[in-house]
Amino acid sequence: MTPQVGSIWVISGGPGAGKTTVSRALLQHFPLGLHLPIDDLRDFVVSGHAPPRLDHPPEAARQFHLARTSAAQTARLYAEAGFTVAVDDVLWPADLNVLQRHWSGLDVRPVFLAPGLEVAHARNATRTNKTYDTGTLVPLIDGLARQMPAQGYREAGWTVVESGALTVEETVKALVHLF
Repeated sequence: MTPQVGSIWVISGGPGAGKTTVSRALLQHFPLGLHLPIDDLRDFVVSGHAPPRLDHPPEAARQFHLARTSAAQTARLYAEAGFTVAVDDVLWPADLNVLQRHWSGLDVRPVFLAPGLEVAHARNATRTNKTYDTGTLVPLIDGLARQMPAQGYREAGWTVVESGALTVEETVKALVHLF
């Protein structure tokens, strides 16, 4: 028997938005779930790793493109095998077009988490899931908050969740209810 094709959730938001936490909690609601954090794929680069910066240097952009393409292809493979997949990254609405080239015919659910700047900073200050000093993300959080207004995501058809006052469970419940 061929398994039913799973959906692909694309979870975006700035650093500290809760993308990883929400993705992992969301996938617990499905019998088969795969989490593909773009940051983890980028961390596989052993030498020549180009960190993210607000000015988007060419090598960092190239490495993000490679990681996103890899995640898109892996997501398709797993979704076609019946897994629900969550891809999490700091994505702009136009970035979804690059991913969707690999997802023709699949159920893709783009979500933008918008916790607010104060909440993102508080979460970043207490996170333990990174192998580097998360203080280095402070200028990125500030800069990306200005570059990533929630309204632009709404206009592009993304589901926007104002998650700052919600628990992880409440955020997941909202997502499951909206789809």
